[in-house]
Amino acid sequence: MKINLVTLGVVLALSSAAPAFADNSTGSISGIASHGSVVTIKNKNTGLSRTFSVSTNEKFHFRQLPTGNYTVSNGEQSFDIVVTVGGTRSIDFTDKVEVLSVVGSRVSPLDLTSVESATVFTAEDIDRLPITKDLTSVALLAPGTTKGDSGFGNLASFGGASVAENGYYINGFDVTNIRKFTSFANLPYDGVSQQQVKTGGYGAEYGRSLGGVVNIVTKRGSNDWEFGGSAYWTPKSLREDRTDNLSKQTDPSSSEKYHVYNSDNTYDYLKYNVYGSGPIIEDKLFFFAMYQWRDDEWNDFNVDRSTRNTDESPLGLFKLDWNITDSQVLEYTYILNDDEYTIHPYTNPEDEYYTGKHGTPADPYSISDSGDIHILSYTGYITDNLTVNALLGRMKFDSSVRNPLEGPGAECPLVYDRRETPTSSQRIGCWGKDSNQYYRYDPEGETESDTRDSIRLGLRYDIGAHSISFGYDKEEFESTKLGREFSGGDYWRWHRGTGSEVRGVVVPEGQDYVRHRTLTEASGKYLVENTAFYLTDEWQVTDDIILRLGIRAEGFENFNSKGESFVKGDTKYAPRLGFSWDVFGEGDKKLFATAGRYYIPISANTNIRGSGIEFSTEEYFLVDSADEDPTTSAPTKLGAKLGETSYNGDENPPHPGSIAAINLEPMHQDEFILGYQQEFDTWTVGVKAIYREIKDGMDDYCGHQAFINYATDNGYNNFDYNSMANCMMMNPGNNVEIAMDLENDGNYQAVSIPASYFDLDKYKRTYTAVEFFWERAFEDNWYLKGSYSYAKSKGNAEGYVNSTLEQDDAGATQDVDHALFQKGADGYLPNDRRHTLKLFGGYNITEEIAVSANILVQSGRPVSCYGYLPLEQYKDELGVDYSGLAGYSASSFFCQGKLGSRGNEGRTPWVKTVDLGVTYKPEWAENLTLRANIKNAFNSQEVTEYTETSEIGSASAPEANPNYLNASNYLTPRRVELSVSYKF
Repeated sequence: MKINLVTLGVVLALSSAAPAFADNSTGSISGIASHGSVVTIKNKNTGLSRTFSVSTNEKFHFRQLPTGNYTVSNGEQSFDIVVTVGGTRSIDFTDKVEVLSVVGSRVSPLDLTSVESATVFTAEDIDRLPITKDLTSVALLAPGTTKGDSGFGNLASFGGASVAENGYYINGFDVTNIRKFTSFANLPYDGVSQQQVKTGGYGAEYGRSLGGVVNIVTKRGSNDWEFGGSAYWTPKSLREDRTDNLSKQTDPSSSEKYHVYNSDNTYDYLKYNVYGSGPIIEDKLFFFAMYQWRDDEWNDFNVDRSTRNTDESPLGLFKLDWNITDSQVLEYTYILNDDEYTIHPYTNPEDEYYTGKHGTPADPYSISDSGDIHILSYTGYITDNLTVNALLGRMKFDSSVRNPLEGPGAECPLVYDRRETPTSSQRIGCWGKDSNQYYRYDPEGETESDTRDSIRLGLRYDIGAHSISFGYDKEEFESTKLGREFSGGDYWRWHRGTGSEVRGVVVPEGQDYVRHRTLTEASGKYLVENTAFYLTDEWQVTDDIILRLGIRAEGFENFNSKGESFVKGDTKYAPRLGFSWDVFGEGDKKLFATAGRYYIPISANTNIRGSGIEFSTEEYFLVDSADEDPTTSAPTKLGAKLGETSYNGDENPPHPGSIAAINLEPMHQDEFILGYQQEFDTWTVGVKAIYREIKDGMDDYCGHQAFINYATDNGYNNFDYNSMANCMMMNPGNNVEIAMDLENDGNYQAVSIPASYFDLDKYKRTYTAVEFFWERAFEDNWYLKGSYSYAKSKGNAEGYVNSTLEQDDAGATQDVDHALFQKGADGYLPNDRRHTLKLFGGYNITEEIAVSANILVQSGRPVSCYGYLPLEQYKDELGVDYSGLAGYSASSFFCQGKLGSRGNEGRTPWVKTVDLGVTYKPEWAENLTLRANIKNAFNSQEVTEYTETSEIGSASAPEANPNYLNASNYLTPRRVELSVSYKF
């Protein structure tokens, strides 16, 4: 799908009659006025004005308004209203009820029209707090959100879901990268006007997420000219050292002295921006533009090497708003999203470890993930009761994945040496420790790319007591993948025998042997198509009760690199129901509830991994150390082969029907929420209960013996399991309908295999929580917000990622690769945080000086014991799966040979952090703001992760890991961010 002006013209021409969607970047004003009166609203910044003639039902509605400050008047009374994203501000001009949001105050009245669990943070809210200005840090202020595993970067978990199950929007356009769902488009955060965080109960217009939704609305121009800029500096001199931890190895003076070595690392971050905004044509056409630079440097020191890393990536935002008429608005957003950093590698002098200094430099190289976004949206207020929308968007990112091939050792085979130390990762030969090249990529390609093209159409019509919304959206997401092989074409690892078996052969103690591996991956382009329709009726049943009745119909389809569809299911229907009850009709007490089903698409990474051409081999040989190439350190003469060669994959793409179950159900979740809110003077308090349960979870299964057993039991003696894909997508615990070449003649036929052949449990994940939340409006120079959550996240799989392994293969984690990985998997999941207290607020000491604080108190996450699968114990039933499972790391719930259970090693310590801030706005310099934020002010250094791997070595020769349950990660220590802002 290509976006062009012709397409836009057609969309806009048809928008008054086309099916439509509810915008993700607007708000509304509703209320009651006497019959025959005329209510007028006017945007105080842009002059946009609309009127509404009140009919016999005395109600008025202004739908889908650009966020901002409005004046609302009936000719006799007028009020100033702040319209926030996704919210409805209500006014009663008849004086029966007065529910107002007054500009300049912090009153946040109940939104009696909404049933969602959502929190909105304005730019002013965010500026007051001592938090990092980024999407995730703000989202973590909302109830029910927790920080995800550090291995995935700066991501949040919503309501027990994994960090890869959220949706992210900018100005109504979905900017989630669905290659793996663990990234999204960035922007200069000072260009954000409002951020809405939906943690549950969201309507049928939202889909493709199981966790939460984050909506960003950018700043826009107005009739006032404004220019300015900001700078943010986190100097290394105002950072405390990170915590080290000694290894539990027997020789602490060796190169493995430290288990965690961070104290010599340094970080110095600087970013600065300039912006301008104003009217191109007063009351008609406005612009906002911001450009941000950064000058970051961080130095990472490891055992015998180090890197100096620099990042000067720019970010940009440009926004145009055109009030064509008071009833037609056109918006264009452009975002420049460069993300490229340069790595300067160094190596220590021979036998010098943990020096904290840079040694001999090697050639630098860059890693980039850069792109841009175009968003064009139209809103038409056709009548007082009819609003239409259209949106077109494109997001394209290119990722550089190649290190310089001219680097030392780039064409040499990878060679590791484990002869002296079985757990060592010592690099030898010409590849050596100076090389940063692990893979050699397809020379025909320079980058990998992800491109999303999206079209969304929308209509909303108010008729009597009903507000009907009807919508459609379609997106095409294309990912390209570069082919690769091991550097030098081969991967060798030297071992020394201990008298144990390797591939079923006993290797005498002291006898050298090698593991040899090859890998071939082909380049390709992979497409995902997602479509959705939705219908919602917001029904004002009585003056005090609103029902929301919604249904979403979703379609998902995934294609291989040849354009062949391998997943296309029936349309999936997701009901969304809810009610809001103004308990006593006074606008200060609200009872609400929601029930809904939510689907998430199959990631593009699944296309790449499941349908791509990938072929690898693994074999073991005895070898004489004298037969070692003096340059490469690879063996020159191989001895006896140990066991058989393991083959994984094929040099041809797998048959489309064998990649995924024909009866595959996309992963989906049912959610139920019951809540209550009440106002007390300047306070608003609330409580809600939440229950979420995964239905028909989805992941890949990588065994083949089950298919062999099925073929044998049904008389197909010619079946060759190599005709199947390496791994197959399925719903664990369900019967599997899949295409098989049962006669080994190239003809595939669909067969239904009973679930008993796989011995897999149903996919399970539940989340139960009770949340208390409160807010004190800004009055008497202070305000306070916070929440307390008591929650349980339990099941046998985390979701679209595996935090323990830091595996971000959405929908293709290790969790159900084989039934043995499910043994012991039931328990509390990595995002289970039983208790979470959040408290943040501020106090104006004087008109010039304000202080603020952000406090987090949170219980620890579960700790488990992981080890190698005891393959010999299950050898008879594993069949051909034995050799494949032998290549897995120590990642099962078998703890040193004995079956344990998830979370059986207790929990990490409680986390307690306090961030403090002070703001100075001097009277002598109007529009100048100086800030100092102290993160983790008391320098808490609690352990956040332990090493949970109880064994090292290999499945054939496992050894106890001396660093099992040794601390491996700590809270980020105290640091200070200084900032200055000026506008004129």
